[in-house]
Amino acid sequence: MARASAGKHTTFPPLPRPGDGPEVPPAPASGMYWSKAPISGAAHSNLRAHTTTLIGSSVYVFGGCDAKTCFNSMYVLDADSFYWSVPHMVGDIPMPLRAMTCTAVGKKLVVFGGGDGPTYFNDVYVLDTVNFRWTKPRIMGDKVPSKRRAHTACLYKNGIYVFGGGDGVRALNDIWRLDVSDMNKMSWRLISGAEKVAPGTRDRRPKARGYHTANMVGSKLIIFGGSDGGECFDDVWIYDVERHIWKLVNIPISYRRLSHTATIVGSYLFVIGGHDGHEYCADVLLLNLVTMTWDRRKTYGLPPSGRGYHGTVLYDSRLHVVGGFDGSDVFGDVMILELAVHAYYSQISHFTIDV
Repeated sequence: MARASAGKHTTFPPLPRPGDGPEVPPAPASGMYWSKAPISGAAHSNLRAHTTTLIGSSVYVFGGCDAKTCFNSMYVLDADSFYWSVPHMVGDIPMPLRAMTCTAVGKKLVVFGGGDGPTYFNDVYVLDTVNFRWTKPRIMGDKVPSKRRAHTACLYKNGIYVFGGGDGVRALNDIWRLDVSDMNKMSWRLISGAEKVAPGTRDRRPKARGYHTANMVGSKLIIFGGSDGGECFDDVWIYDVERHIWKLVNIPISYRRLSHTATIVGSYLFVIGGHDGHEYCADVLLLNLVTMTWDRRKTYGLPPSGRGYHGTVLYDSRLHVVGGFDGSDVFGDVMILELAVHAYYSQISHFTIDV
């Protein structure tokens, strides 16, 4: 395990005096506000294409790479104190990975796929966050997804739904379900294949892609953006995992994005950063999941620089953005977006998405 930075700690930064802070105009009470988190604790690598997963108040940051190498390190950020720690891990520790997925199932983390350089994987690893022991569970049956990275994974009813990604030769648009009801007897099932649609018929599935985002709302899997290596997509697709139906959402005004993050906050999907096909972005886009319309929201404070391949989690009415890449620099900062009224005043707390 890469632990080059172990043993070095950053002390908690002193509280700034009123006159020492940057000149930032005040925000209205209802405004969303960016700031840089006052992090302390263990030193950690600058990272891109890592995973960022929340369990309780802990943000588990695994793998990824900097400008030179890939890692299999695990860093834990306390989202209350912004303190980094590096737990001692044992067991079947995964190889260095980037662009894999990491899904919380109770107090365990399930890592799938990813790769390093020209190598791609389709292995499953499980980390118990209570004792930090990695295991490589037995997979029942002989059906497994192809090796891939830049895919997405979402948990729904004891199943992790994996969509898309790339295998080094082509982009993918299949959906697989990993049964995690018994962590010792996992099994894969192909839910939606990648068959070609006959000429002249309407394609009712998204184009193959990676570096998109996926979010579960009830039984609906929401796919946004991504790229097939040539095109940067702006489409939003919904897959009903109960009825096995794809639907393309008709949105008049759309935004191209890849390597962004998308986080559910009430009845909105908050999209941060990513690449629009021309440059890395730093804006915040909101997809209203009831009206299915986009809104570019104004933010205040000191926004992060444009970036992609970062990680974002929602905790305590804040979005925490960890790391990322802007085409030249890899970041190690933690940026905070205070959501203010947007975190509490969702237009409705219970809503459904029709397919």
